[in-house]
Amino acid sequence: MRTNIMRNFLKKLLMIIGGMTLFMGFAGIVTVIFLGLTREDVPEKVFLELDFEKELSEYVPDDSAARMMLDDTPTVLDMIEALQKASDDERVVGLVARIGNAKMGFARVQEIRNAIMAFRRTEKTTVAHSDTFGEFGSGNGSYYLATAFENIYLQPSGDISLTGLMLETSFLKGALDKLGIAPRMAQRHEYKNYMNIFTEEQYTEPHKEALCKIMASVFGQMTGDIGKARNLSPEDVHALTEHGLFLGQEAVNAKLADGLAYRDEVYEKIRAEAGEDVEFLSPWEYLNRGGRLYDKGRTIALIYGVGGVQRGKSRYNPLTGDIVMGSDTLTAAFRAAAEDEDVSAIIFRISSPGGSYVASDSIWRETIRAKAAGKPVIVSMGNVAGSGGYFVAMAADKIVAQPATITGSIGVLGGKMVTAGLWEKLGISWDEINTGPHATMWTGTQDYTPEQWARLQDLLDRIYADFTDKVAEGRHLSRESVAEIARGRVWTGEDALHLGLVDELGGFTRAIRLAGKAAKIPESEEIRLKIFPRKKDILEIVKENISNTALVRTLAAIQPVIRSLKEIGISNLSDRELSVPDWEAYRDLR
Repeated sequence: MRTNIMRNFLKKLLMIIGGMTLFMGFAGIVTVIFLGLTREDVPEKVFLELDFEKELSEYVPDDSAARMMLDDTPTVLDMIEALQKASDDERVVGLVARIGNAKMGFARVQEIRNAIMAFRRTEKTTVAHSDTFGEFGSGNGSYYLATAFENIYLQPSGDISLTGLMLETSFLKGALDKLGIAPRMAQRHEYKNYMNIFTEEQYTEPHKEALCKIMASVFGQMTGDIGKARNLSPEDVHALTEHGLFLGQEAVNAKLADGLAYRDEVYEKIRAEAGEDVEFLSPWEYLNRGGRLYDKGRTIALIYGVGGVQRGKSRYNPLTGDIVMGSDTLTAAFRAAAEDEDVSAIIFRISSPGGSYVASDSIWRETIRAKAAGKPVIVSMGNVAGSGGYFVAMAADKIVAQPATITGSIGVLGGKMVTAGLWEKLGISWDEINTGPHATMWTGTQDYTPEQWARLQDLLDRIYADFTDKVAEGRHLSRESVAEIARGRVWTGEDALHLGLVDELGGFTRAIRLAGKAAKIPESEEIRLKIFPRKKDILEIVKENISNTALVRTLAAIQPVIRSLKEIGISNLSDRELSVPDWEAYRDLR
């Protein structure tokens, strides 16, 4: 009886939410049409008003749940287009930005920073203001971004926490030992350090060596760029980081800020210089009113490869906000772009820590086929393009990365967590029957047999050999040189350039120029960026909203967890063989 009542309740709840979703879908369509008919023009005198407290997205997936939750989230390309278009627009007389706690990795900081610096070279006004740069926390990244602006104002009560960089990693071995869980994993080779968080209690020497090199590279980039912007030597900036925390006026005295001012005082200064008739528009309002920069001309395909690489379709998890780069979706996108007669070249924008070897290989194959079809492939790397994220990139005609992009990690790891000790502590016993000696190879309740362990090593050797051979082929490097720079080691884009793993430093703008050049498009011609897979049309969106409500998506996301709890099992490390660590977990390297 209670089961029927609950079933009926859930059914009615789903019907209500489905109806609401359908109504919202139609309302959204009507709103878009209305806004299109009533679009205002760009004012004759305008400042672009940036707010970096609002997080930028690499892209918004064409997915009902993502549209509902990320619809008002601007993308990196939106920001780049707006700044580039505004540079040549006489109506735009300046930029003003609220920096705050800018949540972005160093590579993204560099991409946005470079676009602001390009705008600044037109001799238009650029002003940054912030209530603080790190309230009881690090302000390195936020301040680094702010130095792209000519003038920096700090709220009188604020501080600049330019404390230098720190990498901090949690190691789980002690906790796993207490729980009775034994990691049985192997890697190729000593620098493939993701598994270390399970198997070690502190950094191994190769792990520490690689991270120190990464940190030194990023720190040198940051201090060098800050020094150029603030007319300080890198040594002076390094000395300032050793001072660390600058309280209000101390920041002005150290030439880190140009003055102390509240937000209203900053805007008063702007109006005093630009005139009381100046208006303010966000970059997105500016693009909506003035039109996008890359919406007409010769067609270049844009394919996003964002998130962990997995088999199947790309998807968005509404619970965690994670995006998955699905091999089915990416391979179909490459095929469609290659078959489109209007497409002259392909830009592949990657921001991924890697994942499944098989999925990565499927995507790699389609980059090869696209090139064979006469479509040059240019890779643009975001914050991270490591391991599987590098695998899908390595066959491109050109690879462009930011100096602080985390890339490389040419290696592989694999294994499982053996949970027999945990179940023994809990008083839970397991029994099994099987058809042969290898049937238990992937179960978490038993360790590998010597024969199974040997086959795991064969598997890892095979994947590593395939990875390194394809790097050598794609990057035109000798196998000997690849053997030296691979071994699972991560590199910054700056170091990867010197090693031959990437071709140039830059972001979207540089990738677009290289794609145009590869496709023999004259620089005077306009370029249209066409996203693949194509965006869903209105009828597809309505149909998807009816059958795929947010609640249904949430329940689908929870289901695997519920199943796991029901089966009282711990998952294996599947689809993670080509992965780098979560770089957002490293405190202050952002």
